[in-house]
Amino acid sequence: MTTTRARDDTALDTPALDAAEVERVRADFPILSRSVNGHPLVYLDSGATSQKPQSVIEVERRFYEESNAAVHRGAHTLAGEATELFEAARARVASFVGVADDEIVWTSNATEGINLVAYGMSNASLGRGGAAAERFRLGAGDEIVVTEAEHHANLVPWQELAFRTGATLRVIGLEDDGRLRLDEAASLIGPRTRVVAFAHVSNVLGTVNPVERLVALAHGVGALVVLDACQSAPHLPLDLAALDVDFAVFSGHKMLAPTGIGVLYGRKELLDALPPFLTGGSMITTVGLQETSFLPAPMRFEAGTQRVSQAIALATAIDYLDAVGMERIAEWETRLGLRLYSGLAAIPGVRILGPAPAAGTAGGHGAERVGLASFDVEGVHAHDVGQFLDDRGIAVRVGHHCAQPVHRRFGVTATTRVSTYLYNTEAEVDAAVEAVADSRVFFRVA
Repeated sequence: MTTTRARDDTALDTPALDAAEVERVRADFPILSRSVNGHPLVYLDSGATSQKPQSVIEVERRFYEESNAAVHRGAHTLAGEATELFEAARARVASFVGVADDEIVWTSNATEGINLVAYGMSNASLGRGGAAAERFRLGAGDEIVVTEAEHHANLVPWQELAFRTGATLRVIGLEDDGRLRLDEAASLIGPRTRVVAFAHVSNVLGTVNPVERLVALAHGVGALVVLDACQSAPHLPLDLAALDVDFAVFSGHKMLAPTGIGVLYGRKELLDALPPFLTGGSMITTVGLQETSFLPAPMRFEAGTQRVSQAIALATAIDYLDAVGMERIAEWETRLGLRLYSGLAAIPGVRILGPAPAAGTAGGHGAERVGLASFDVEGVHAHDVGQFLDDRGIAVRVGHHCAQPVHRRFGVTATTRVSTYLYNTEAEVDAAVEAVADSRVFFRVA
């Protein structure tokens, strides 16, 4: 898997993260000092949303105190300052994922980004966009390929696109251990395939999918690749140009930034040809009473008042992540993930969804995973497990994690999910594992 960005990263020359440095990192996150239910907060729900360092909180506050104005509108000083900060944030995000500035589109979240692409293709299928949009047009006989492990945000928009256009949605299934059925992918992705959409990292299974293999299959038949990078951008070094995907999305709130800011990456030539989704002010060149001409990307997709403070805060969050070092963060989370998986696997009656970690299995038969584990405790509902942990101040996610099909595939309606990040410690992982074991005693299933 190609993930390393081709850029200067001084963190690569520094030692791996250790417990002492993680404690220093934790001091930057105000919320981690609070107590919950009489216990120190143990926050293990970063897969849903991450906590924010003081620098991110402060930069958003400072923007409102000093430079608040609408961007790309007006000639006054504040408008100029806000626009400069806004576009500098775009450049910062672009460099973080190895692409050009004008290949980054601001959205409210990753879900909006996927819908933007899907609705743009729908508009193209109605004839919008002229000859340039021909490659986006779908109809009866065309196929969209997804996987059984997708988050609803990377499934439902494609279901709707298939409904609107008459295309067929096809699904790559999962092996019993949670890996993608790559032989099935090779047979499903064929001459009729127009789009292949899949997650870089599963938000339920924690597995890192073989991006290069799927991209090669898709591009081999001329299909477009849409990558859900929500669970990879915060945790792994990411070079979207090297991965050779056509579109990708991720959300700021999962990577130390505020809610309300997401990113869509698209190849420049594709973005310029894709008909817009949201229309209105700021995305036009000329407006008549009967017809309108649109700006090139990325502005053609950024109608209305923009998410200015959130974008600036996302750039600051990226500065923070890069200062620690994405390689070092990935290594630390791998260490936590191994500890989490082995601890949970040792508890009788606990079933972890997805394959074992590669570094933790005899014979090397495991898979590359991030520091995340979704599991079922036999005889105890996931919500009860989560409540038991919360009573000890341990925050985890419970439910189907917006991924009902993958839960159905493994015969469960809900799981408890523990997800780690750069500010988590081995002691916190151990506390969660101990609490899971104790929940079996409490609910009398041990």
